[in-house]
Amino acid sequence: MEKKLFQAESKRLLDMMIHSIYSNKEIFLRELISNSSDAIDKIYYRTLTDDALIFDQDDYYIQLSVDKDNRILKVEDTGIGMTKEELEENLGTIAQSGSLAFKSENEIKDGHDIIGQFGVGFYSAFMVADQVTVISKALGSEEAYKWESSGADGYTIEPTTKETVGTEIILTIKENAEEENYDEFLEESRIQSIIKKYSDFIRYPIKMNVTESKLKEGTEDEYEQIIEEKTLNSMVPIWRKNKSELTDEDYNNFYAEKRYGFDQPLAHIHTSVDGAIRYNAILYIPEKMPFDYYSKEFEKGLELYSSGVLIMDKCPDLLPDYFSFVKGMVDSEDLSLNISREILQQDRQLKRIANNIEKKIKSELQSMLKNDREKYETFYEAFGRQLKFGVYSDYGMHKEVLQDLLMFSSSKENKLVTLDEYVSRMPEEQKYIYYASGDSIDRIEKLPQTELLLEKGYEILYFTEDVDEFAIKMVMNYKEKEFRSVASGDLGLDDQEKEEKEASEETEENKELFESLKDILSGKVTDVRASKRLRSHPVCLATDGEITIEMEKILQAMPDNQNVQADKILEINTNHQVFQSLKSAFATDKEKLNLYTNLLYNQALLIEGLPVQDPVDFTNDICKVMV
Repeated sequence: MEKKLFQAESKRLLDMMIHSIYSNKEIFLRELISNSSDAIDKIYYRTLTDDALIFDQDDYYIQLSVDKDNRILKVEDTGIGMTKEELEENLGTIAQSGSLAFKSENEIKDGHDIIGQFGVGFYSAFMVADQVTVISKALGSEEAYKWESSGADGYTIEPTTKETVGTEIILTIKENAEEENYDEFLEESRIQSIIKKYSDFIRYPIKMNVTESKLKEGTEDEYEQIIEEKTLNSMVPIWRKNKSELTDEDYNNFYAEKRYGFDQPLAHIHTSVDGAIRYNAILYIPEKMPFDYYSKEFEKGLELYSSGVLIMDKCPDLLPDYFSFVKGMVDSEDLSLNISREILQQDRQLKRIANNIEKKIKSELQSMLKNDREKYETFYEAFGRQLKFGVYSDYGMHKEVLQDLLMFSSSKENKLVTLDEYVSRMPEEQKYIYYASGDSIDRIEKLPQTELLLEKGYEILYFTEDVDEFAIKMVMNYKEKEFRSVASGDLGLDDQEKEEKEASEETEENKELFESLKDILSGKVTDVRASKRLRSHPVCLATDGEITIEMEKILQAMPDNQNVQADKILEINTNHQVFQSLKSAFATDKEKLNLYTNLLYNQALLIEGLPVQDPVDFTNDICKVMV
């Protein structure tokens, strides 16, 4: 019997594929199962045009069997089989795909599709097998043939006997190596788990004789080993069922079965698209954040199937980062896959699916916000931070998608409010959306800078997360209303002319005093001036420029901080008794003026939650005042 050689290109490709293309050896079984499913599909399509053939679903299946003693794993199907020429053409030339050829020659209809489009999937068997034998009998043929190969050296083809139409693939599994456990592919439980993971939704039964322990009849504690034929796959995926057939319990069970999370999902999205791009998807919005969500170990992405065959556990290209909390799957017959079925080509079809999914997720969240506020707030508590990061990232490119989903605590209501709710109840004369930043709501409510705005009845949004202000800087404005910090040097109040005039006059009247205070605090503040916002408090810090005090605190806490600082202004309440003490000290005791100025500055720092630069000096100053 003459051994035939693979073509030189095929030999190199086979060697490369075995050692590098496939990162996960277990997918060899997925590939063989998919090829078997293709073979049965081909008979199905033949029956559509050949009245002599009848397709009885019960006659078509895929059979697995294991012989541990001889290290044999068999995959047998009742599909269309191959002639000698087809064995030569499909298995003798790597990357020659019989499925792809069949697909191009036949118009595929009726909701079926041919899974295998690349011939190399079969050769993944050599990752786990020393020898691969294929025995096949083609539909309409009286003869059967055996194709056999031990790898890149070549293959043989010879006549053999086979009673039924179909193909049998016999793998001689490799012996264990130092870092490789090949025994696992002879274990019934391992094979079952691989089928469940990758091929659960193949449309034909995948059968295997499975050994199970059963209680002996008439005994209470005696067990016997029973061999029973078991169907390993469920065949009909939930996403191909009509939504009207399914209940919330069905969707929740699928969420649990797929181990998307240990919580109960807040919502599910089941969508089927049949147009320029065809796909089915089931998406879930979880209730709780995964423990590793903000760690580098977390991987975003949806399960990706092609005609019911799992291609990727997590396809990151299907979700934008700001919706990375979404779990679920997508199944499409239209996606172009590369030779390994592991890496998806970046084609337009995938991007269109991703765009549609993004819109679906946003729509579901908006619906939840409108119709089930309590549920949305549960979601927002877990993942609102991620939405804010989405607004901030990529220089605000995604703000239009996300800004209507944002919520913040408010000075008017003891609950979260949306930007739309805030703007809708703004007084007519109010120009800006005001916000205050701090470590907690309690701390923000005590900020001196809020006094004037609260006195006027203006609502203030409370920013308590480190990302809040950075995100809002990217939004810039909402419904033509700009955002403004309560600590801003200019609050933009129309009726402030009188107070501004008075503050300006006070500053001018006490010009020498304020210049002296500014000199004492040189390098710490950019200006010292009379305040037009303070009511009961003696002092506060305001800022000029884009960097606020809260942003400075966050940036300074970063490992690679560039010592970014806000332009701070010390504002003094000229109606407070402390100002009279400053004036008196300026007139009579410059040392005391130094003392009072530093105390006021450090007081302002503490109010803002900023560290006092020299705690020892600060405590000594307090002692000086006390004595």
